[in-house]
Amino acid sequence: DRALLLHSCANPESDPGMLADQPLGGRNRALLALREACFGPWALIPLDCPCCGAPQELEINLADLRERLASQPDPIEVEGLRFRLPSGRDLIRVASEQDEAEATRQLLKACLILAPGEALPASLPPPEIVGEAFAHADPLAAPSLDCQCPACEHRWGADYDILSAFWQELDEEANRLIDQVHRLASAYGWHETDILRMSESRRLSYLSRLQP
Repeated sequence: DRALLLHSCANPESDPGMLADQPLGGRNRALLALREACFGPWALIPLDCPCCGAPQELEINLADLRERLASQPDPIEVEGLRFRLPSGRDLIRVASEQDEAEATRQLLKACLILAPGEALPASLPPPEIVGEAFAHADPLAAPSLDCQCPACEHRWGADYDILSAFWQELDEEANRLIDQVHRLASAYGWHETDILRMSESRRLSYLSRLQP
C-alpha cells in the first residue's frame, strides 16, 4: 500500500489501478526518481558486515542504480511455461497468506500466462528457478548491492529495500519539520501553514536564534 501511494505521487497523472499492475522494477524505478527529487541522487545505506559485524555506510548513486538495472520485456519462459513479471497488485493479493510456500505458489499461478481455454499445468517449475528468472529479467525489483567490509575485506551482496529506505527518510523528514514547527510556533506564535511556507534556510535562521 505504501509503495502504491508513493508510486501515485511519482506519477500523479496516472491511474493508480494501472500503476498497481506495473512490474516491481518499474515501480521501484519511479520511487527512486521521486526519492532523487526529494533528497538528491546520493544515499547512505547502513550495513553490518555479515562476517565480522563491523557497522558501515555504503554510499550509492541512485540515478546510476536506476539506469544500470534495466528491466527486460516480459514474458519470460521457464521450462516451457511463460510468465509475466510480478506486480504490486500480485503482492497485495498474497500479502495476507500466512504460509510462505502457499503464497509463493499463488504468486507463480498469478504470473503464469495461459492461452484462452488452456488448463493450468499439473505442476509448476521450482520457485527458485522462476525467482532467478524474475531477478534476471527485472533486477530493480529486488536489487542487490555489491559490498566490501573495510575492516575484514569480506565481500557480499546486500539486499536494498527501496521502499523501506525511502519511507524511513520521509518519516524522519516529516518529524524534523514537525519539530521545527513546534519550536517556532511556541516561540513566536506563528501558524503552521505560515512556518511551512518559509524556505528551509529562513526557518533555520529563526531556529538558530532560539535558546537550545
